[in-house]
Amino acid sequence: MDTTTTLTKNQPRGYLIALIGTFIWSTTAILIRHLTNQWHLPPIILAFWRDFFVFLILGAVLWFSRRSLLFASRSTFLYLLVYGLVLAVFNFTWTLSVYYNGAAVSTVLAYSSAAFTAVLGWRFLDESLGGAKILAVVFSLVGCILVSGAASVSAWALNPLGIVTGLISGLAFAIYSLFGRQASRRGIPSMTTLTYTFGTAACFLLLFNMIEIPGYSGIRHLFWLGNSLSGWGFLFLLAIGPTIGGYGLYTVSLGYLPASVANLIATLEPALTAVQAYLFLGERMTPTQFVGSFLILSGVVVLRWSEQR
Repeated sequence: MDTTTTLTKNQPRGYLIALIGTFIWSTTAILIRHLTNQWHLPPIILAFWRDFFVFLILGAVLWFSRRSLLFASRSTFLYLLVYGLVLAVFNFTWTLSVYYNGAAVSTVLAYSSAAFTAVLGWRFLDESLGGAKILAVVFSLVGCILVSGAASVSAWALNPLGIVTGLISGLAFAIYSLFGRQASRRGIPSMTTLTYTFGTAACFLLLFNMIEIPGYSGIRHLFWLGNSLSGWGFLFLLAIGPTIGGYGLYTVSLGYLPASVANLIATLEPALTAVQAYLFLGERMTPTQFVGSFLILSGVVVLRWSEQR
Protein backbone atom coordinates (compact mmCIF):
# COMPACT_ATOMS: atom_id res chain seq x y z
CA MET A 1 0.00 0.00 0.00
CA ASP A 2 1.55 3.31 -1.06
CA THR A 3 1.71 6.49 1.01
CA THR A 4 -1.14 8.20 -0.86
CA THR A 5 -3.50 5.26 -0.25
CA THR A 6 -2.54 5.17 3.43
CA LEU A 7 -3.21 8.91 3.86
CA THR A 8 -6.59 8.59 2.10
CA LYS A 9 -7.58 5.65 4.28
CA ASN A 10 -6.63 7.52 7.47
CA GLN A 11 -8.31 10.81 6.50
CA PRO A 12 -11.51 10.16 8.54
CA ARG A 13 -9.33 9.74 11.61
CA GLY A 14 -7.49 12.95 10.72
CA TYR A 15 -10.75 14.88 10.36
CA LEU A 16 -11.93 13.65 13.76
CA ILE A 17 -8.65 14.53 15.48
CA ALA A 18 -8.57 17.98 13.83
CA LEU A 19 -12.19 18.68 14.83
CA ILE A 20 -11.59 17.63 18.45
CA GLY A 21 -8.42 19.73 18.58
CA THR A 22 -10.25 22.75 17.15
CA PHE A 23 -13.10 22.33 19.63
CA ILE A 24 -10.64 22.21 22.54
CA TRP A 25 -8.88 25.27 21.09
CA SER A 26 -12.19 27.12 20.91
CA THR A 27 -12.60 26.95 24.70
CA THR A 28 -9.61 29.30 25.21
CA ALA A 29 -11.61 32.52 25.22
CA ILE A 30 -14.44 30.89 27.22
CA LEU A 31 -12.07 29.93 30.04
CA ILE A 32 -10.39 33.35 29.98
CA ARG A 33 -13.77 35.10 30.11
CA HIS A 34 -14.87 32.87 33.00
CA LEU A 35 -11.72 33.65 34.99
CA THR A 36 -12.03 37.40 34.45
CA ASN A 37 -15.77 37.40 35.23
CA GLN A 38 -15.86 35.00 38.16
CA TRP A 39 -12.65 35.99 39.96
CA HIS A 40 -12.02 39.39 38.30
CA LEU A 41 -8.50 38.16 37.54
CA PRO A 42 -6.49 41.01 35.90
CA PRO A 43 -5.64 40.07 32.28
CA ILE A 44 -1.89 40.61 32.71
CA ILE A 45 -1.76 38.25 35.71
CA LEU A 46 -3.87 35.67 33.87
CA ALA A 47 -1.55 35.84 30.85
CA PHE A 48 1.51 35.30 33.08
CA TRP A 49 0.16 32.22 34.85
CA ARG A 50 -1.10 30.69 31.62
CA ASP A 51 2.33 30.97 29.97
CA PHE A 52 4.14 29.89 33.14
CA PHE A 53 2.05 26.72 33.52
CA VAL A 54 2.52 25.86 29.83
CA PHE A 55 6.30 26.30 30.24
CA LEU A 56 6.37 24.09 33.34
CA ILE A 57 4.40 21.32 31.65
CA LEU A 58 6.39 21.38 28.39
CA GLY A 59 9.68 21.67 30.25
CA ALA A 60 8.85 18.66 32.43
CA VAL A 61 7.79 16.59 29.41
CA LEU A 62 11.04 17.32 27.57
CA TRP A 63 13.19 16.79 30.68
CA PHE A 64 11.90 13.26 31.13
CA SER A 65 11.54 12.32 27.45
CA ARG A 66 13.82 14.28 25.10
CA ARG A 67 16.18 16.28 27.29
CA SER A 68 18.43 17.19 24.36
CA LEU A 69 15.70 19.50 23.00
CA LEU A 70 16.08 21.72 26.06
CA PHE A 71 19.56 22.82 24.97
CA ALA A 72 19.92 25.57 22.39
CA SER A 73 22.82 27.51 20.90
CA ARG A 74 23.37 31.14 21.87
CA SER A 75 22.04 32.49 18.56
CA THR A 76 18.96 30.25 18.81
CA PHE A 77 18.36 31.33 22.39
CA LEU A 78 18.55 35.03 21.48
CA TYR A 79 16.13 34.47 18.61
CA LEU A 80 13.68 32.63 20.87
CA LEU A 81 14.05 35.39 23.45
CA VAL A 82 12.67 37.95 20.99
CA TYR A 83 10.08 35.40 19.85
CA GLY A 84 8.97 35.02 23.47
CA LEU A 85 8.56 38.80 23.80
CA VAL A 86 6.25 38.76 20.79
CA LEU A 87 4.26 35.91 22.37
CA ALA A 88 4.01 37.86 25.64
CA VAL A 89 2.57 40.87 23.81
CA PHE A 90 0.11 38.67 21.91
CA ASN A 91 -1.08 36.76 24.98
CA PHE A 92 -1.57 39.93 26.98
CA THR A 93 -3.43 41.84 24.24
CA TRP A 94 -5.50 38.75 23.41
CA THR A 95 -6.49 38.28 27.07
CA LEU A 96 -7.26 41.99 27.34
CA SER A 97 -9.36 41.75 24.17
CA VAL A 98 -11.40 38.91 25.67
CA TYR A 99 -11.89 41.02 28.80
CA TYR A 100 -13.17 44.07 26.88
CA ASN A 101 -14.81 42.49 23.82
CA GLY A 102 -16.08 39.14 25.04
CA ALA A 103 -15.09 35.65 23.96
CA ALA A 104 -16.77 35.54 20.54
CA VAL A 105 -15.70 38.95 19.21
CA SER A 106 -12.10 38.67 20.46
CA THR A 107 -11.67 35.27 18.79
CA VAL A 108 -12.93 36.59 15.45
CA LEU A 109 -10.64 39.63 15.66
CA ALA A 110 -7.65 37.39 16.36
CA TYR A 111 -8.29 35.69 13.02
CA SER A 112 -7.48 38.96 11.28
CA SER A 113 -3.91 37.76 11.81
CA ALA A 114 -4.18 35.76 8.55
CA ALA A 115 -4.40 38.96 6.52
CA PHE A 116 -1.68 40.69 8.53
CA THR A 117 0.55 37.63 8.07
CA ALA A 118 0.07 37.71 4.28
CA VAL A 119 1.08 41.38 4.10
CA LEU A 120 4.02 41.09 6.52
CA GLY A 121 5.23 37.90 4.84
CA TRP A 122 5.23 39.71 1.49
CA ARG A 123 7.03 42.72 2.95
CA PHE A 124 9.69 41.00 5.08
CA LEU A 125 9.97 37.35 3.93
CA ASP A 126 9.73 37.82 0.15
CA GLU A 127 6.51 35.81 -0.03
CA SER A 128 4.17 36.32 -2.98
CA LEU A 129 1.11 38.57 -2.68
CA GLY A 130 -1.26 37.70 -5.51
CA GLY A 131 -4.86 38.66 -6.20
CA ALA A 132 -6.30 36.04 -3.86
CA LYS A 133 -4.23 37.28 -0.91
CA ILE A 134 -5.11 40.91 -1.61
CA LEU A 135 -8.82 39.94 -1.69
CA ALA A 136 -8.38 38.10 1.61
CA VAL A 137 -6.71 41.16 3.16
CA VAL A 138 -9.60 43.40 2.06
CA PHE A 139 -12.18 40.95 3.44
CA SER A 140 -10.30 40.74 6.73
CA LEU A 141 -9.85 44.48 7.23
CA VAL A 142 -13.48 45.29 6.41
CA GLY A 143 -14.58 42.44 8.66
CA CYS A 144 -12.44 43.76 11.52
CA ILE A 145 -14.02 47.20 11.20
CA LEU A 146 -17.52 45.69 11.36
CA VAL A 147 -16.83 43.23 14.19
CA SER A 148 -14.98 45.69 16.42
CA GLY A 149 -17.34 48.59 15.71
CA ALA A 150 -14.40 50.74 14.60
CA ALA A 151 -16.62 52.45 12.00
CA SER A 152 -18.85 53.87 14.74
CA VAL A 153 -17.86 57.01 16.63
CA SER A 154 -19.97 55.93 19.61
CA ALA A 155 -18.10 52.59 19.77
CA TRP A 156 -14.80 54.45 20.08
CA ALA A 157 -16.29 56.48 22.91
CA LEU A 158 -17.68 53.44 24.76
CA ASN A 159 -15.03 50.80 24.10
CA PRO A 160 -11.79 52.29 22.74
CA LEU A 161 -9.53 49.79 24.54
CA GLY A 162 -11.59 46.91 23.22
CA ILE A 163 -11.19 48.04 19.61
CA VAL A 164 -7.48 48.80 19.92
CA THR A 165 -6.52 45.63 21.83
CA GLY A 166 -8.60 43.45 19.51
CA LEU A 167 -6.80 44.74 16.42
CA ILE A 168 -3.37 44.68 18.09
CA SER A 169 -3.91 41.05 19.14
CA GLY A 170 -4.46 40.11 15.49
CA LEU A 171 -1.33 41.98 14.42
CA ALA A 172 0.72 40.48 17.27
CA PHE A 173 -0.40 36.97 16.34
CA ALA A 174 0.60 37.63 12.73
CA ILE A 175 4.11 38.64 13.85
CA TYR A 176 4.19 35.57 16.10
CA SER A 177 3.31 33.39 13.08
CA LEU A 178 6.12 34.93 11.01
CA PHE A 179 8.60 34.21 13.81
CA GLY A 180 7.31 30.63 13.77
CA ARG A 181 8.02 30.33 10.06
CA GLN A 182 11.52 31.64 10.56
CA ALA A 183 12.09 29.23 13.45
CA SER A 184 11.09 26.37 11.16
CA ARG A 185 13.49 27.61 8.47
CA ARG A 186 16.27 27.73 11.06
CA GLY A 187 15.58 24.09 11.83
CA ILE A 188 14.60 24.70 15.46
CA PRO A 189 12.47 21.75 16.78
CA SER A 190 8.87 22.81 17.45
CA MET A 191 8.91 21.54 21.06
CA THR A 192 12.07 23.55 21.75
CA THR A 193 10.43 26.62 20.23
CA LEU A 194 7.26 26.23 22.29
CA THR A 195 9.08 25.60 25.57
CA TYR A 196 11.48 28.52 25.21
CA THR A 197 8.92 31.01 23.87
CA PHE A 198 6.38 30.31 26.61
CA GLY A 199 9.15 30.41 29.22
CA THR A 200 10.53 33.75 28.04
CA ALA A 201 7.00 35.10 27.57
CA ALA A 202 6.27 34.24 31.21
CA CYS A 203 9.45 36.10 32.27
CA PHE A 204 8.47 39.20 30.29
CA LEU A 205 4.92 39.11 31.65
CA LEU A 206 6.34 38.85 35.17
CA LEU A 207 8.36 42.01 34.47
CA PHE A 208 5.24 43.70 33.09
CA ASN A 209 3.44 42.81 36.33
CA MET A 210 6.11 44.68 38.30
CA ILE A 211 5.07 47.98 36.71
CA GLU A 212 2.92 50.00 39.09
CA ILE A 213 -0.31 51.20 37.45
CA PRO A 214 -2.83 53.50 39.22
CA GLY A 215 -5.56 51.34 40.72
CA TYR A 216 -3.49 48.17 40.34
CA SER A 217 -0.69 47.20 42.71
CA GLY A 218 1.27 45.12 40.24
CA ILE A 219 3.40 42.27 41.54
CA ARG A 220 1.67 42.28 44.93
CA HIS A 221 -1.46 40.89 43.27
CA LEU A 222 0.34 38.10 41.44
CA PHE A 223 -1.38 35.50 43.64
CA TRP A 224 -4.76 37.11 43.07
CA LEU A 225 -6.63 33.79 43.30
CA GLY A 226 -5.35 33.14 46.81
CA ASN A 227 -6.60 29.80 48.17
CA SER A 228 -9.33 29.37 45.53
CA LEU A 229 -8.70 25.81 44.34
CA SER A 230 -11.37 26.09 41.64
CA GLY A 231 -9.80 29.30 40.32
CA TRP A 232 -6.34 27.76 40.11
CA GLY A 233 -7.92 24.66 38.60
CA PHE A 234 -9.50 26.66 35.77
CA LEU A 235 -6.21 28.49 35.21
CA PHE A 236 -4.30 25.21 35.00
CA LEU A 237 -7.01 23.79 32.70
CA LEU A 238 -6.53 26.79 30.41
CA ALA A 239 -2.85 25.91 30.08
CA ILE A 240 -3.07 22.15 29.67
CA GLY A 241 -6.35 22.03 27.69
CA PRO A 242 -6.67 24.56 24.86
CA THR A 243 -3.02 25.62 24.82
CA ILE A 244 -1.25 22.24 24.91
CA GLY A 245 -4.09 19.81 24.12
CA GLY A 246 -5.54 21.81 21.24
CA TYR A 247 -2.16 22.45 19.65
CA GLY A 248 -1.07 18.86 20.24
CA LEU A 249 -4.12 17.31 18.56
CA TYR A 250 -3.89 19.76 15.67
CA THR A 251 -0.24 18.74 15.17
CA VAL A 252 -1.22 15.04 15.24
CA SER A 253 -3.92 15.67 12.60
CA LEU A 254 -1.23 16.93 10.22
CA GLY A 255 0.03 13.36 10.05
CA TYR A 256 -3.26 12.30 8.44
CA LEU A 257 -4.39 15.40 6.53
CA PRO A 258 -2.81 17.94 4.17
CA ALA A 259 -1.89 21.15 6.04
CA SER A 260 -4.36 23.17 3.94
CA VAL A 261 -7.27 20.91 5.00
CA ALA A 262 -6.27 21.00 8.69
CA ASN A 263 -6.01 24.80 8.51
CA LEU A 264 -9.51 25.08 7.04
CA ILE A 265 -10.91 22.91 9.83
CA ALA A 266 -9.19 25.20 12.35
CA THR A 267 -11.19 28.15 10.97
CA LEU A 268 -14.22 26.64 12.70
CA GLU A 269 -12.80 27.94 15.97
CA PRO A 270 -14.59 31.34 15.96
CA ALA A 271 -17.94 29.68 15.19
CA LEU A 272 -17.46 27.12 17.96
CA THR A 273 -16.40 29.86 20.39
CA ALA A 274 -19.46 31.95 19.46
CA VAL A 275 -21.80 29.02 20.17
CA GLN A 276 -20.17 28.32 23.53
CA ALA A 277 -20.17 32.03 24.41
CA TYR A 278 -23.91 32.13 23.69
CA LEU A 279 -24.65 28.97 25.70
CA PHE A 280 -22.41 29.55 28.73
CA LEU A 281 -21.77 33.31 28.88
CA GLY A 282 -24.95 34.72 27.34
CA GLU A 283 -22.98 36.68 24.71
CA ARG A 284 -24.77 37.71 21.53
CA MET A 285 -23.28 39.17 18.38
CA THR A 286 -25.12 41.83 16.41
CA PRO A 287 -26.05 41.27 12.73
CA THR A 288 -23.25 43.65 11.73
CA GLN A 289 -20.75 41.61 13.73
CA PHE A 290 -21.98 38.41 12.08
CA VAL A 291 -21.37 39.96 8.65
CA GLY A 292 -17.90 41.06 9.74
CA SER A 293 -17.15 37.58 11.11
CA PHE A 294 -18.21 36.04 7.81
CA LEU A 295 -15.88 38.38 5.89
CA ILE A 296 -12.90 37.61 8.13
CA LEU A 297 -13.40 33.85 7.88
CA SER A 298 -13.98 34.16 4.13
CA GLY A 299 -10.61 35.90 3.92
CA VAL A 300 -8.98 33.03 5.82
CA VAL A 301 -10.60 30.47 3.49
CA VAL A 302 -9.40 32.41 0.42
CA LEU A 303 -5.87 32.45 1.83
CA ARG A 304 -5.91 28.70 2.49
CA TRP A 305 -7.29 28.10 -1.01
CA SER A 306 -4.55 30.20 -2.60
CA GLU A 307 -1.88 28.37 -0.57
CA GLN A 308 -3.28 25.00 -1.67
CA ARG A 309 -3.10 26.05 -5.31
